[in-house]
Amino acid sequence: MGASNAGRLLVTGLLCSVAFGVASPTVAAGGGPSPVAIAVPDLVYVDTSGEPRDQTQEHAARIRRFSDALRGDLERNGKFRIVTPQCGAAPCAASAEPSELVARAREAGAKLVLIGGVHKQSTLIQWAKLQAVDVESGRPVLDKLLTFRGDTDEAWERAETFAARELAGLAPSP
Repeated sequence: MGASNAGRLLVTGLLCSVAFGVASPTVAAGGGPSPVAIAVPDLVYVDTSGEPRDQTQEHAARIRRFSDALRGDLERNGKFRIVTPQCGAAPCAASAEPSELVARAREAGAKLVLIGGVHKQSTLIQWAKLQAVDVESGRPVLDKLLTFRGDTDEAWERAETFAARELAGLAPSP
């Protein structure tokens, strides 16, 4: 998916929230639910702010840290187990076609796949569009459009922490 398609996905696509349940969790040996297998490909980044200074390197580093931190936070909470789907010789990225991401996540053993990214609209406003898809049904189980102000490490870290809390509600408590 090209940058213009990714931007459309982030800005205009998938705007309705859908409330479908995730398949019943399996039970771990200790009696509690097993962590839900989730694929969290590297998220995409689109900048349409028109700022004169080239921030490509900074934004590439921030979206990479955001993606890595999201995977780490989800796994640390004990409700999720991160799986890494492969698209050819490399791990999948959220820039792949959504149907391919779902298929590759299913092949990797995931129950959910996270699709989305961040769109910088202006100097002050960024949007994080996240959609979790049940890989068996192909239906969204979470569809969030989060906005955050600023383009600093602190702003990005707060946005990621909030996103991780929102996603944590998808899995049962261990």
